[in-house]
Formats: sequence, structure tokens, C-alpha cells
Amino acid sequence: MRPFAYVRAVDVDAAVQAAAGPGAKFLGGGTNLVDLMRQGIERPDTVVDVTGLPLDRVEELPDGGLRIGALVRNSTLAADRRVRSTYPVLSQALLSGASGQLRNMATVGGNLLQRTRCPYFYDTAAACNKRDPGAGCDALDGFNRGCAVLGVSDSCIATHPSDMSVAMAALDAVVEVRNTTGVRRVPIAELHRLPGNSPHLETTLQPGELITAVELPPPLAASSRYRKVRDRASYAFALVSVAAVLQVNATTVQQIRLALGGVGTKPWRAREAERLLVGAPADEAVFRAAAQAELAAATTRQGNAFKPALAVATIVAVLRDLTAEGATLR
Repeated sequence: MRPFAYVRAVDVDAAVQAAAGPGAKFLGGGTNLVDLMRQGIERPDTVVDVTGLPLDRVEELPDGGLRIGALVRNSTLAADRRVRSTYPVLSQALLSGASGQLRNMATVGGNLLQRTRCPYFYDTAAACNKRDPGAGCDALDGFNRGCAVLGVSDSCIATHPSDMSVAMAALDAVVEVRNTTGVRRVPIAELHRLPGNSPHLETTLQPGELITAVELPPPLAASSRYRKVRDRASYAFALVSVAAVLQVNATTVQQIRLALGGVGTKPWRAREAERLLVGAPADEAVFRAAAQAELAAATTRQGNAFKPALAVATIVAVLRDLTAEGATLR
């Protein structure tokens, strides 16, 4: 780890001012950044410690939504009564995302900005455009079982690792961002970038911008669920995950929000599947056709060719279960 300057921010304004220069990184929970610094992958000139800022509250909004401070711990958010009762998909995603010890440290803002767990990103002897722009991508023809099949490019097929972000995508969350000129609001669908030719640019945040909160819109009168398929049950990263919010009236899909993890280079909102499902019969054949249409754009490699079929099966299973759950509640 090379030397760096350390600044403990006394307020949000001081934090964004301290990070306005080149080479600065914010430190929240540190569960990702500190590991990357130890391995020489992240090499900030300045670390701005924001852990003392008053961004650790979950508050109800006048419209019935929730405002979640960026420093709220994952364990706190997962256990929040309002989240468990009205946004269960989010609580389930958080609980599937890491061990209890890590959830006690990890923050909401940091979770949104997790960097990929692609093994070539962590191997400084390997070629990785995300770590070293222009170096190439050894994952293309290497060990790519965990890599993405949607939103990929010839430069990068690394998967976005966050479970929480997938649930947030299905909930149409809005991210509040602070910079030296004020505040801006970013729909979560616009926060993460596709890799294209510049996979090292992972979000639309500008240097020095600080995530201060995430806002959830009022909950739908719908059922929701998060399901994660992984190689082992103990806190492995997703091969495929599905976050779904489904409202069925009688036998017709009225509203559907669907997001996928483990298959995309960013948290993947399944817009094509949603388009086909709204107004359609809530039955398994329709669910399967919509899921297959969403995965039709998949680009697979030798190691991850199983993912489209697994994603389709998982989407169908989640929507089938939610339909049954809604019928039971009616």
C-alpha cells in the first residue's frame, strides 16, 4: 500500500471539498476499498473519511417512501421494520449479500459503488481493462463462469456484484448526490455505466461527488421477492439473482418491476420482459416467454453459457411464487 493523505470530514461540504481534487476516495464502511488498497488495485492520493457524517438514518418521506442515508449499515437497513414490511425484496437482498460481520460494516452508499469480483480484476499480473485501461481482458477466453452475459463488450465482461443494487433497481430508487455546486438526483438506472470501451468508468458520478442518500418511492400494492442462485449457500456472489415486484389483478399482470443480478455488467433492469408482461396473463408460459425475450440479447462465453437458461428458470420460479402468494392474500 503506497502512502496517502487522510482527511476526516467534519461535514458534507468539507467532504466534497476535500475530494474535489484528483485521486481522492471516500471511506465509509471500507469493506471493499480497504481490501483493494491493500492489493494495490485502488491507489488513492487522498482518503476522505466520511464515517462521522450524519448520514445514517432511515426516514419516512411525506409521500410514503423512504429516505435512506448513505451511511446506514446494511444490517440496520435489512432489519428496519418499514423495509421488512413494505420493501421485503430489499431486506432479502441485503441478507443474502454477505456475512453478518460484513453487513455490520458495509454501508448503503458503498454497496452501490462495489467494484467487480472478477478474478482478473484482482490479479495484478492479469490483463484487465477495468483495472488498467487498454491492457486487454483475460476473462474473455479465461475463467469466465461468473462473468456477465448482458451489457458486455469486447473490453469487459465483469459482473456487477451488489445484491442490494439489484433490489434497488427493481424499486426505482433515486440516488441523491452531493458535489461542490449543490445536490443532484440520479435514478438508479442511470447510476451505473455499461463498460463499452471504457470499463474503468463504472458510474456516472463525477470525481469528488458523494452519495448522501437513496430514496425509495412509495411501495406498490404488490408482492416482492429476491432470489439468489449461487454455487454455495454461504455468502457466495450470485450466478443469477432476480428481484421482482409483481401486482396481479385477477389473472392479469397489472404492474411488474424486474431486475437481474449475476448476469449483467450493471444491475440489470429487465425492461423487455416488463414490457411483455404488463397486461398479459399471469401464467407460467407467459413468464417464460418474457424471460426468454429478455435473455435473447445475451452474449455468452464458454464458461457462462449456462446463465441465460438459469436466469429464465429463476425468473419464472420467482414470478410463479409471487403470483401464488398474491392469490393467497386476495
